[in-house]
Parts: sequence; C-alpha cells; structure tokens
Amino acid sequence: MLALTRKKGESLVINNNIEITVMEVKGDQVKLGITAPKEIPIYRKEVYLQIQKENEESMKAVDLSGLKDLF
Repeated sequence: MLALTRKKGESLVINNNIEITVMEVKGDQVKLGITAPKEIPIYRKEVYLQIQKENEESMKAVDLSGLKDLF
C-alpha cells in the first residue's frame, strides 16, 4: 500500500487518467473528488463487497447442468 499525505485542494493522479482530489477535511472524515473516464466504475468499498457477494450468490443459484448437453 502506498500512503501519501495531501492537504485540502491537493490531488494525486493514477494511470494518467484518474485524478483524486482532497475536497474537505472535517475531524476524522475526508471528502474526496474523483475524476475518471466514464467507463471506469467507482464504488465505495462496502458497496463493491456487497455487489461481489450478490454476484457469488446468484452464480450458486444458476443451474448449469444443461450446459453439458450443448457440447
């Protein structure tokens, strides 16, 4: 993990096309602004983990037994 120190209004750039800017700092909360191409999905980690969990559960519910008849 890379740990950087940034102040309000300062940014960092990832892969030449993603910019993360510190918008505000209040106590133990930091507001970030993210500029990235539209095709790059951006999620809060707890939302991302929930999506992954739901995807795994939906795959368990799918009956793939009929697939072998296709080949």
